[in-house]
Amino acid sequence: MSANFRHFKVIDKVQESSVITSFYFKPDDQDPLWSAVPGQYLTLQVPVADGSVLKTYSLSHDVSRTDCYRITVKRESAPLNQTDIPNGVGSCWLHDQVEVGDSIEIAEPRGSFVLNETRKRPVVLLSGGVGQTPLLAMLHNLVNTPRDVLYLHACEDGDVHAMQSEVSELAEKGQGRIRSHVVYRQPTEKDKQSKTFDDEGLIDKALLKSLLPIDDCDVYLCGPTPFMEAMYLLLVDLGVPKKSIAYEFFGTGSPLESLVSDPEKPITSSTAGSKAPQSIANLKFITNPDAWAISEQDNANIVHMNSQSNSADVGGVVHFSRSGLTRNWSRDNKSLLELAEKNGLTPEFSCRSGICNSCKHSLLKGEVEYFEEPLDPPEKNEVLLCSSRPLGDVEIDL
Repeated sequence: MSANFRHFKVIDKVQESSVITSFYFKPDDQDPLWSAVPGQYLTLQVPVADGSVLKTYSLSHDVSRTDCYRITVKRESAPLNQTDIPNGVGSCWLHDQVEVGDSIEIAEPRGSFVLNETRKRPVVLLSGGVGQTPLLAMLHNLVNTPRDVLYLHACEDGDVHAMQSEVSELAEKGQGRIRSHVVYRQPTEKDKQSKTFDDEGLIDKALLKSLLPIDDCDVYLCGPTPFMEAMYLLLVDLGVPKKSIAYEFFGTGSPLESLVSDPEKPITSSTAGSKAPQSIANLKFITNPDAWAISEQDNANIVHMNSQSNSADVGGVVHFSRSGLTRNWSRDNKSLLELAEKNGLTPEFSCRSGICNSCKHSLLKGEVEYFEEPLDPPEKNEVLLCSSRPLGDVEIDL
């Protein structure tokens, strides 16, 4: 077992909906839990035929708890009509094979999509499907603050809707500061009789406008990619500053630009949450929301749990030898991967947080530092582009 992992025992397994289950973990070694910030995730070692793979799952509980961690996972099955697509390796293993009492290797919480606890402005937690999991951890934190909160969640129907009772309990504790609003795309007759949702259809501009706080607010957005693309555009169109919108994609393995649909292609749906279906045809996907994500400066006061260096003396010249590209390094770049992408290079990556080693390349000259500690540290003559920056001049085989 790597020094970055510890053994945790599964102490509970709770089905939250027809497709979503929560898993509770307690460390085998009885040592204290690692600290976590609302919005971060755990990395699990998932066994496969030829070894293991690393899978990440957001913490969904109150991270101030000291007794256990909780993750809440959707079982990602292959579509019935697409036999060439495999089941989700990690989610199906958790749902189908992991039981209470089993031991799992887990690495400490990571991730920069975290709640900025220094702000005082109203908060909008906007989620689609299982994208609610990191936002639920944020809601647990916000219930103990004076901030106003809108918890806006969209999913298919009541059968797949998870954690609603927990959200309702937290809203009650907020004593009027926390509003919960649920939108079902296609509610069942049972849903309509039980009145477990607030609106039907898709979240459109009119509905979002009616719910957003009047004051400037911080928005945290997570869910399926098409949902987030549409919501981001609506938020910007309604005047929410781009720097006030933080978001996280689950499982994206290519640059965001390649995930975006044709900007001229409208979303089609028979109904909208505001009962104004004609507005749906006017929604267009954004082309590059990654350039507008919340900046590092905006999050400067957030405690980064895995920061390895606060040195201000980084800089120099970066030379990508195989590409013949040379660029000066500046603090405008978060990582060597970002510098490469800004200059037209397309190195492979997956996690963008020092976990998967997909972006590992030979370091021919110079030294780097890691602002995110790699789970599997590379050799001295190698570098993980996604979580490093140069210490002086460097040459990389890319």
